[in-house]
Amino acid sequence: MDSIPQKIPAHEIVYRNIRDQILYGDLPPGQPVTIQGLVENLEVSMTPVREAIRRLTAEGALEFQGNRRVCVPQMGEKRFAELVFARRHIEPKLAELASVNMNGQFVHKLKAIDLQLDEAIAKGDVQGYMCHNHRFHFALYAQSNSQVLLPMAKTLWLRYGPLSRIICGQTGTQNLADHHEEAMESIARRDHKATANAIRTDIEQGFEIVRNSTGWSGI
Repeated sequence: MDSIPQKIPAHEIVYRNIRDQILYGDLPPGQPVTIQGLVENLEVSMTPVREAIRRLTAEGALEFQGNRRVCVPQMGEKRFAELVFARRHIEPKLAELASVNMNGQFVHKLKAIDLQLDEAIAKGDVQGYMCHNHRFHFALYAQSNSQVLLPMAKTLWLRYGPLSRIICGQTGTQNLADHHEEAMESIARRDHKATANAIRTDIEQGFEIVRNSTGWSGI
């Protein structure tokens, strides 16, 4: 008998909605947002919005400003350097662990996502790039089955995403060629270390774009 799909709770839907607004740059860093404004924009009650904000604040993706206002934190050089350090160590390991568990069918799914990513880059669609790049990485990382590193990576992207959106909006998509193809080829060869290296190179490219735009050194 087929399992009955479980209904996603309202608070989880609201959380994902606000999370995606942060990830993809719809909520710019430093711009205050009222809780009531989120309630009205999402057309939901106050309770799930408060729960979503509580979770996102705990994850460092939002911070309270008082008077029922929240905002996405501003990025500084020190925080950027710490995020670089963490992503550089955690994400390649997730890719390595994931590649052990993947088969040809899943690589086909990754290729479909990467094709959408390539189309967004070709069109100069920054929002599409942000969305499909995130989808690719976390479709891959989810296969790691890591109970420790995967939640950490999700939090890191929530903190890094708004800055990435600003920089990509300034520079466009012409310099955003990725190294996903190398990762998928490594997975097909069952070369787990090469998969990790491809993802490391991919995220390093993103760091370099930020450095060139801000002058920050990173770690």
